[in-house]
Amino acid sequence: MKIYHNPNCSKSNCALDLIKHQGIETEIIDYVKNPPSKAELTHILKLLDKSPKEIIRQNEVVFKENFESKDFNDEEWIDILVKNPILIERPIVIHNGKAVIARPAEKIMELIK
Repeated sequence: MKIYHNPNCSKSNCALDLIKHQGIETEIIDYVKNPPSKAELTHILKLLDKSPKEIIRQNEVVFKENFESKDFNDEEWIDILVKNPILIERPIVIHNGKAVIARPAEKIMELIK
């Protein structure tokens, strides 16, 4: 299992606690300090079956100040997310070729059924 985690986020910490409680070996990626590459983010989006715009945290100051009223294509949004990883919705959990945005944390259970 892999979790794209922000240790400053209560929802992300809750998801990580749930994973640990399940006893599943987990790779923890602090994606704000170590953002995914463009190829990696593209792969994550495919696993989530979402467009880049669907995983943007639109309440973040960075979004409101720089991107809110602008229109970009998917590739441009991916570039923006790679350069501004704080905008990526969290936490993203990947397991056995599937992924979820674990909000609420119980969505992780969909991956381990």
